[in-house]
Amino acid sequence: MIFPLPNLYFLDWVAVAPLLIALLSAREPDTLQLLARVKLLPAKPGQAFLLAYACGILWYAGTCYWIYNTMRQYGGVGTAAALGLLFLFCLYLALYHGLFGLLVSLLANPARSSPRSGQSGDTIPGIRKVFLLAPFLWVAVELARTRVTGFPWDLLGIAQVDNIPLARIATVTGVYGLSFEIMVVNTALAAAFVIRGERGERSKRTPLLLATVAAMVVLQAGRLVNPPPMPTNHTARLVQANVPILQGSDWTKEYFEGTLRDLSLASLSNPSRNAGVEQTSGTSNRSSGNSALLDLIVWPESPAPFYTTDPAFRDGISNIAREAQTWMLVGSLGIRNAGETPQHATTLYNSGSLVSPGGEWLGRYDKMHLVPFGEYVPFKRVFGFAGGLTKEVGDFSSGESRAPLQAGSSKLGVFICYESIFPDEIRQLAENGAQVFVNISNDGWYGDSGAYAQHLKQARMRAVENNRWLLRDTNTGVTATIDPFGRVVATIPRKIRTALDANYALTNVTTFYTRHGDWFAYLCAIISVGGILFHFSFRARTEP
Repeated sequence: MIFPLPNLYFLDWVAVAPLLIALLSAREPDTLQLLARVKLLPAKPGQAFLLAYACGILWYAGTCYWIYNTMRQYGGVGTAAALGLLFLFCLYLALYHGLFGLLVSLLANPARSSPRSGQSGDTIPGIRKVFLLAPFLWVAVELARTRVTGFPWDLLGIAQVDNIPLARIATVTGVYGLSFEIMVVNTALAAAFVIRGERGERSKRTPLLLATVAAMVVLQAGRLVNPPPMPTNHTARLVQANVPILQGSDWTKEYFEGTLRDLSLASLSNPSRNAGVEQTSGTSNRSSGNSALLDLIVWPESPAPFYTTDPAFRDGISNIAREAQTWMLVGSLGIRNAGETPQHATTLYNSGSLVSPGGEWLGRYDKMHLVPFGEYVPFKRVFGFAGGLTKEVGDFSSGESRAPLQAGSSKLGVFICYESIFPDEIRQLAENGAQVFVNISNDGWYGDSGAYAQHLKQARMRAVENNRWLLRDTNTGVTATIDPFGRVVATIPRKIRTALDANYALTNVTTFYTRHGDWFAYLCAIISVGGILFHFSFRARTEP
C-alpha cells in the first residue's frame, strides 16, 4: 500500500514492524521460562523463515500484480499460465524476505538457553542484537536483491521520494539510506511492543512508543517542505508517441508512414496549443513557442518497428532534425551492421539514436540491462514457454557502454525503461560526465496498473541521487520533466499523442553517491555479516 497506485507512503514507518513483532514473539515459553517471567520467545529459524517468506509473497503479489496482465496480454500465455508465472515470481523473490526473517531469528535466539535469559527489558538478550542490526540486515538483503536477482523493484526507500529533506540522504547513500532510516523507525516501533517484563521494564514501553511516534511525525513532516523552483536555461520537446502495441503483421506500410507523419507533426508543432500540460512544481521557465528555441527533441522507446537501417525511418528523422535545426534522440531498434536488413539482422539492440541538427546519425546508446522474459529469455531450454512476450518486442542483445551521448555542448546520460530501477548503473552515467539524464521508456506494457506510477517514482529517485535534471519520455505516459529534487515539474496526460516542452538545466556537479556508488549498502552488508559471525562466535565460547 505504500507504493502507487494506493501510494499511502506514510505507512512505510510502520509497514515492517508487524513482521518484526511476529518474528520476535512467535513461541510459547517452556515451564522454566514461565517461572522466569518470560512470556513469548522469538521464532525458531525455520518458523522465522516461513513467517517472513509469507510476508514476501504478499509484498510482491501486492506490488507486482501487473505481471499477470502483461504476461496474459502480451506474453502469449493463457490465464492459468499467467497466474502461475506471477505466483512463481512471488515465490522466488519472497526468498529475500525469508532470508531477512532467518537472520533475525539467528540473532534473536540466545547464545545459551537459560531460565534467566529474560532480563533488562528483553525476553532474551539476543533481541537487543535484532534491534541494533535489523536496519543493516534489511539494507543488506535489498543489496542482494539488486545484485543477485537483478530486480530491485520498489526498494523501501522509494516510498519517500516526495519527502525532499529526507530524500537528500540519497545524494550520499543512494536510496538504501532512506530504506535504512525507515527501518530504524520500524525497529523502534517493534521494540515498543516486544518489550515485556515487570516493574521498571514495562515502564520503558510508553516513552519508547511516544518517541517513535514523534520521530515518525517529524520525519514525515519533511514532505511539507518545498524549495523554490530551480532555474533552467535549456528546453527539450518530449514527444509522447502513444503508439499501440501491435503484432508485426499489423504494421502495414500505410500505418507505418501515417505514424511517422503524426510523430513528425508533434515534433515540429507548438505543444503549448495542446490542452492538458500540467505545471506541477514550477520552474524559472524558458519560453519555447517554436522549435528554433529547442535544444533537443526526444522520441520514446516504442513498439513501432523503427529500425536504424530503414531508409524511410532514417530519412524521416533526419528531415525533422534539419527542419527544427535541433538535436534529436530517438527510440529505435539498433542493428550492429549498417548493411543488414531488419529481416536478416543477427544482432538487435534496444537503442536510443542521436541525430544532429544537420540530419547526421552520430551516436547511439544500446540498452545494457535487458528485461528478462521481455527482451530476452534466460535459460531458453527451461523457460521456452515464456518466449511469446519476447517474440512481441524482439530478442535483444546487450549494449556495452554507458558513455554519455554528445549533443553539441551537452552530454546526455541516456537510459532505457527498466534500467531506471538500478541505482548504481544510472549513477555511472553521471560519473562518466552526463550533464542531464534522458530516460526513454514504453510503459504501455503495464496498462493502467500501478506499474507505470511505480516506475516513475524509481526514475525520480535516480534524479535525486545524482542531482541531475531528468527528461522522461514515455510512449503512453508518464512523460515528465523532473528536477534534481525529484519533483515532477511538468507533465502531460497519459495515453494521448502530444508533446511536452520540458525546461531543464545542465550540471557538472557530482554527488557523493555518484562518485562512490553503493558504499553504504555494502557497509550495511559487512556490519550484518560481522554481527552474525560475532553472535555465533560468542555462542561457541559460552556453550559447555
